[in-house]
Amino acid sequence: MIQIKNLSFDYGKRKPVFRNLDLTLTEGNVYGLLGRNGAGKSSLLRNMAGLLFPTSGTCIVNGHNAQDRLPVFLQDLYFLPEEFHTPPVKIKEFVDVYAPFYPNFSRKQFLEYLEEFQLSDNEKFTELSLGQKKKALIGFALSTNTKVLLMDEPTNGLDIPSKSQFRKIIASVATDERIIVISTHQVRDLESLIDPIIILDNSEVLLNATTEEITERLCFKTVSNVTEHDKVLYSEHSLRGFSIVTQNTDNEHSKADLELLFNATLTNQAQIKQLFN
Repeated sequence: MIQIKNLSFDYGKRKPVFRNLDLTLTEGNVYGLLGRNGAGKSSLLRNMAGLLFPTSGTCIVNGHNAQDRLPVFLQDLYFLPEEFHTPPVKIKEFVDVYAPFYPNFSRKQFLEYLEEFQLSDNEKFTELSLGQKKKALIGFALSTNTKVLLMDEPTNGLDIPSKSQFRKIIASVATDERIIVISTHQVRDLESLIDPIIILDNSEVLLNATTEEITERLCFKTVSNVTEHDKVLYSEHSLRGFSIVTQNTDNEHSKADLELLFNATLTNQAQIKQLFN
């Protein structure tokens, strides 16, 4: 479990990234962390990983204060950043150096992921494209078998087939004992995978809900014309008319559209918070 209480964080004299943030993440979920640029998604993940320290409040991960960075904490958490550096070595040499830090690392599992991504552990990082490097690191991250897996924009740089492989692999490793948090702008890439959804903006959590809770309270549909404007939380023009989000007052069944949800949440923050609080 990850328990964040009254978390505040800032970069010196800049505007606070978070103010008194409260958030609880539980095992058995693949959380999708959404927010516009600068909302603090990466900073939140780094606080969870103990790479950044809060100015006040606490971030407790599996019973450990993240900022203490105890070995027992580090060996059961893996953080894959959006921007990364790979040493000029072969993949298998990278594994030889870093795998011993993770007691549950599986080399067999890692080789299977490499095969899935059409890579070999005999290849050098310097000879790989950005997408290939990312696939190798994703494979390593999953093979650590840590209870907490934090991934910042993991599908950036991946081609369409690789994104499909990524979704399949993540679904296969999501267990009842594991917490996976994925920060992303590419909601279309991960729409079928992430659940619950967390949306950050203006230094706070605007939404933290499962897709089931979202579709119970909101309705997503396409209409030829927008008529009852007072009931529409968000609308945008589409090829088939208008895609809209309304409050689900008639218990209609619809499929959650995360891109529409995100835009509706930012457009009507007070209403969304009231609906889900």
